[in-house]
Amino acid sequence: MALTIEKVPQGDTLTITLSGRLDTTTAPQLENELKTALNDVKALTFNMADLAYVSSAGLRVLLKAQKAMNKQGTMTIKNAGQEILEIFEVTGFDEILNIEK
Repeated sequence: MALTIEKVPQGDTLTITLSGRLDTTTAPQLENELKTALNDVKALTFNMADLAYVSSAGLRVLLKAQKAMNKQGTMTIKNAGQEILEIFEVTGFDEILNIEK
């Protein structure tokens, strides 16, 4: 299953909707999207309602985005499903990321 990335910029906010799997194969795709997308963004939101899976490679990209946003604004994870929330909890990412439940 592939990863679909939908970006909706509104002023200095950016919402990224992820659908599918964020894994070793698709993480570089998200990383490339974020390289230029975060310029001048003060509030970044990831909508994970349709995200089925996150691997360690995907977590690394999210962590990198979090570190970038710590310097320029905020990052929020929204609508993560139970499986994704469990991955965040097991890895300790629930302590690092701002997750709205």
